[in-house]
Amino acid sequence: MLLEYIQGALEDAEYKKLDDGTWYSEIPGFEGIWSNGTSVEECRKELIEVFEEWLILKLKDGDAVPVVNGIDINIKEMAST
Repeated sequence: MLLEYIQGALEDAEYKKLDDGTWYSEIPGFEGIWSNGTSVEECRKELIEVFEEWLILKLKDGDAVPVVNGIDINIKEMAST
């Protein structure tokens, strides 16, 4: 499920070649997730690393993350019995 979530988010990534010849990418709906690289491949690799680190920190801190393609990986509190 986690891999499907990450792949789904990355499918929405947007890439743009900048005037200086480098590449910029971001994932819409995920604030603070962006990368820059000398090639589109390098930019994508960096985007994946940034996204994974962001996701780990959000989940660790209990912060909400967007639902992707119907996949909700937010940690929910269990009802006490």
